Amino acid sequence: MLNNFREKLIPIITLMGNNFGSLNLSPTFWSIVGFGFAILSSIFFGITYFLHGQEIQFHSQILASIMLFLSGFFDIVDGSVARIKKKTTPKGAFLDSNFDKISEALIFIGIAIGGLSNPILAMIALSSSILVSYVRARSESLGIELKGVGIGERAERLLILAICGLIPIPDSIQWGVIIIILISGFSFIQRFRYVLKRI
Repeated sequence: MLNNFREKLIPIITLMGNNFGSLNLSPTFWSIVGFGFAILSSIFFGITYFLHGQEIQFHSQILASIMLFLSGFFDIVDGSVARIKKKTTPKGAFLDSNFDKISEALIFIGIAIGGLSNPILAMIALSSSILVSYVRARSESLGIELKGVGIGERAERLLILAICGLIPIPDSIQWGVIIIILISGFSFIQRFRYVLKRI
């Protein structure tokens, strides 16, 4: 869904691509930066369990959310730099896709370790997220484009977690995880039916 909205932000994304591209750093470099922030996010989520005091736990959660926002930001940067500099390559796309999946897995694992959500719910959310990504990858191998189909794409899922992490109420992350389970399940069904009708 956010991929559709992203088209309206093309002028801003293009400006970002020009600015970051002027640094003469490869798109893969920015992918690694985004991946690094995702790792930091998972660590801050994970250490919450080992911290004492509700206030300091929430501060760790806030830092995790900020790192998650930054990870998403650089995920946009790497793609925009690749397009502006005409450095879009199969290798870069492969690395970026794998970084995305690994970072998402680490974030849910961090949430589970940090006790911010029931571990079973966190694993269900991760599994349903993987299904959404898999059905897109499989459909594209069949020549069917799924970009923008469904409301539970990766950008939406991570945005939900980042926003929920900033809300100072008990179990805010767990509510985010539950929302992700629901929208990912719905999105998987949407995509599954969409592909079946076109095969």
